[in-house]
Amino acid sequence: MQSAAVISPLSEGAARAEPPPGGASQWALLDEPDEWMEFSRRVSAPAGAADGACWESTIVFEGMHCAACAVTIEDALRAVPGVHSVEVSAASHRGSVVWEEGATRPSAWMQAALRSGYRPLPAHDAFAAERRRAETRKMMWRLGVAGLCMMQVMMYATPTYFTEPGEIEPDIVHLLRWASWVLSIPVMLFSCQPFFRNALLDLKLRRVSMDLPVSLGMVITFAVSMLGTFEPQGVFGREVYFDSLTMFVFFLLTGRWLELRLRDRTAGALEALMHRLPESVERLSADGSWERVAARRVRVGDVVRVLPGEVFPADGVVLRGGTMADEALLTGESTPLARGVGAQVIAGSHNLTAAVEVQVTQVGADTRYAQIVALMEQASSSKPRIAQLADRLAKPFLIFVLLAAGLACAWWWPSDPGHALMIAVSILVVTCPCALSLATPAAMLASAGSLARSGVLVRRLEALEVLAGVDTVVFDKTGTLTRDAFVLEHVRLREGVTRERALALGAALARGSLHPVSRALVAEAEQAGLVPEGWRISEQEELAGQGVCALVSAADAAPQHVKLGSALFCGAPATMNEGLASHLSDESGWLASFEWQEDLQPDARQAVAALLAQGVGVRLLSGDRPEAAARLGKLAGIEDTRGGCTPADKLAAMQLAQQGGATVAMVGDGLNDGPVLAGAHISFAFGRSVPLARAQSDFVVLGERLCLIPAAVGRARHTMRIVRQNLAWAAAYNAIGVPLAIAGWMPPWLAGLGMAASSLLVVLNALRLSSAMSAETPAAMPVPEEN
Repeated sequence: MQSAAVISPLSEGAARAEPPPGGASQWALLDEPDEWMEFSRRVSAPAGAADGACWESTIVFEGMHCAACAVTIEDALRAVPGVHSVEVSAASHRGSVVWEEGATRPSAWMQAALRSGYRPLPAHDAFAAERRRAETRKMMWRLGVAGLCMMQVMMYATPTYFTEPGEIEPDIVHLLRWASWVLSIPVMLFSCQPFFRNALLDLKLRRVSMDLPVSLGMVITFAVSMLGTFEPQGVFGREVYFDSLTMFVFFLLTGRWLELRLRDRTAGALEALMHRLPESVERLSADGSWERVAARRVRVGDVVRVLPGEVFPADGVVLRGGTMADEALLTGESTPLARGVGAQVIAGSHNLTAAVEVQVTQVGADTRYAQIVALMEQASSSKPRIAQLADRLAKPFLIFVLLAAGLACAWWWPSDPGHALMIAVSILVVTCPCALSLATPAAMLASAGSLARSGVLVRRLEALEVLAGVDTVVFDKTGTLTRDAFVLEHVRLREGVTRERALALGAALARGSLHPVSRALVAEAEQAGLVPEGWRISEQEELAGQGVCALVSAADAAPQHVKLGSALFCGAPATMNEGLASHLSDESGWLASFEWQEDLQPDARQAVAALLAQGVGVRLLSGDRPEAAARLGKLAGIEDTRGGCTPADKLAAMQLAQQGGATVAMVGDGLNDGPVLAGAHISFAFGRSVPLARAQSDFVVLGERLCLIPAAVGRARHTMRIVRQNLAWAAAYNAIGVPLAIAGWMPPWLAGLGMAASSLLVVLNALRLSSAMSAETPAAMPVPEEN
C-alpha cells in the first residue's frame, strides 16, 4: 500500500494534466524495487532483450475515453527505451507494461504516459476508489451545470419554435439570444473543460482522439451562435444554436457519466478482490505476546491470530482453534468450510466464526490469492483480436471524420454558411467511434467478470472468442474426470479369511502410509466400523514403489510379518495382477486383494451430457490402461476414449483432430498435460493443478466442478452474440447517422444524443453478461445459451 501513498498527491485535480512542480521526484519514489514489486511481477525476457531482469507492471490509466486513447498510450510507452511491450484496454482503462530493469525504471515510462495526457497509477493503488468517487462527483457538477443551463436556454428558445418569423419583436428575439449566450458561457468554461483540455493536448502532441472532433463541434457551434448574437444582420445572424450546444453537451456528459458509473462497477469488483487482504494482523512476538503489525510485514513461519470477521492475510496451517471459512471468491465454493487444527487456510478468505492461530506457509506473490489476482489483472488488460482491429481503425476513422466534416461544410457553404457549419458539427459529433471501440471489450470484460464470480478465471480475453467456436472437448482422466479418492470395488480372499479381518488388517498397515490407495483403504475400514482393538504395529517400513510391511501383534493370534502393496511384493497369484489393486499377505502367503476404481467426479456425467447437448464432441485421452480409460469413459458417458497415451500421443491425437478441422478445447490437470494444453485451440486447467498446467491454460477452473466447462462454453457463445449485436448496432448507427448529418437532417443536439445513446446502449447490452452463471445444471437439461 506504500506505493499508493507515494503517488496520492499526484491524483489531485483533473485526470489528464501535466505533473505538478516537483512531480518528477514523486514519481522517482516508485523506482525503489520494494515499490514497483507491489504492482509488478518478474517475467521471462522477451526476444531482443538484454541480460537485465524484465518485469510486467499492471497500470490503471486515468482520463481514457476511447480506443484512440489506448493507442496513444501504447505508442507513447513503446517509444521509451527499455519498454518491450504494452497492451492497454480501452474498456477497463488498465494496461500491462513489460520493461527491462537494466534499461529503464517505472518513473521514466510513467512520465511518458503522463506527458501524453493520461495519468498512470499502480493497479494496486488503495486510493483508486476514492479518486473515482471524486471524478464522479466532479462529473456530476459539470453535468448539473450543463443540465440547468440547457433547461434555461431551451426555455428562451422555445418561443421561436412555435411562432412564424416576424411574430416576435426583433428586440425580444435579440434579448433572448443574449440571455442564451450568457447561460452558455458556464457550459463552455466549466462543463466542456475536459473536452477542451484533451483537445488542446491532442493538438499540442499532433494526434487525434475522440475529444478533438467533439471539441471542434462545440467551439464552432458557440462561435457561430455568438456571431449571430453580436451581429444579427451578419452572415451568421439568421439563426443561433445555443439550445443545440447546451443540449448535446448535456447528452455527451450524461453518456460519459453513465459509462463511468458502469465501468466503475467492473473496476470495483476487481479492486474488491485485489484489496481483500487486511491492512494489519495480530502476530505472535518473541515474548509470547500478540502485536498488531502491517500485513505486508508477515513472513513465512510467523504465527498470526485471525479474529472472527477478519480476512486471512496469507496462506497457512491452523495451529490452534477451529472455525468456518468463506472461500467463495477464491475457490468458487459457496458453502463455508470447516477449518480445524492442521487444516489449510488461504489468503483472502474470510474467518467467520471463531479466532484461530495460523502458521504462515506462503506470503505475497506465492499465495493462491496473488495468483488469482494476477490472472484477473492479465485478463483485464488483454485485448481480443476484434478489439485490436477496432483500435487500429480508430485513428484513421477519426481523420476520415474530420475530412468528411470539412468537405460537407465546403459543399453547403455557398448556400448558407451557418447551416454548413452546423452540418459539419453534426458530422463531427455523430460519427464518434466510442460505440465501435467499446463494442467488443465491454462485452468480454463483463463476461470475464461473470465467469470469475462463478469460479472460472479467464487468463486472456481473446480466449472467449475461440471458446465460442469450440466443437470438440478433450478430457484428461486422472485428476480431471476423477477425484483423488478411490472406491473399493471388490475384495478377493484366501480361503478361511473373512472380508472384515482382511480390511481391518490392511487398514492397520495402511494407517502409516500417505499413498492415496492406503488412505482409501483406511477410509473403507472406518466406514465399516472395523477399528481393531488390542492390535500393535511395530517394525513398520514403507518401500517406495512396492508397499508397506510391519510386524502385527493381534490379540487373538501370534505376531507375524504382514505386507500390503503390489502383487510382486506380496506374492499374489498372477491372475490377481490386473487392474488397479492392492494386495495383502502374511507369513502363510497371499491373503487378500483389494480391487479399486477411481472415483468419478460427482458432476462428470452431467458435464459431458451438457456438452453433447450443446453440439460439442467429447473425447477422453488418458495415460492409464486402455481398459481403465474405456471403463471410466463409459461411466462418464464418453464413447470416444483412448488409453495408454504418452504426452506426445495426446498431442499427436489432438493435432490430428485439428488438421481435420476441429476446434479443440483441452481440459487437464497434471504435469504431463502441459504440451497438449499449449497445443489446443483453448485449454482449461483446474485451480489445484500444477503451475505448468495453469501457465499453459487459457482458463483456470477454481474448485472441482466440471459443469463449469459447458457453462463457460455457453457463456462464450452468448458473449460473441452480444459482441456481434454491439458491432452491428455501431455500424448501423454510423451508416444511418452520417448520411443524415451530411444531408442536413440531423441537428447537433440530435447528433449528441445519438452519440451518447449509442455508447450507452453498447455498454448496457454488455452488462447483460454480468450476471453469474450456474454450474448446477441437471444432466437432462443442458447448460442454456442465454438469448
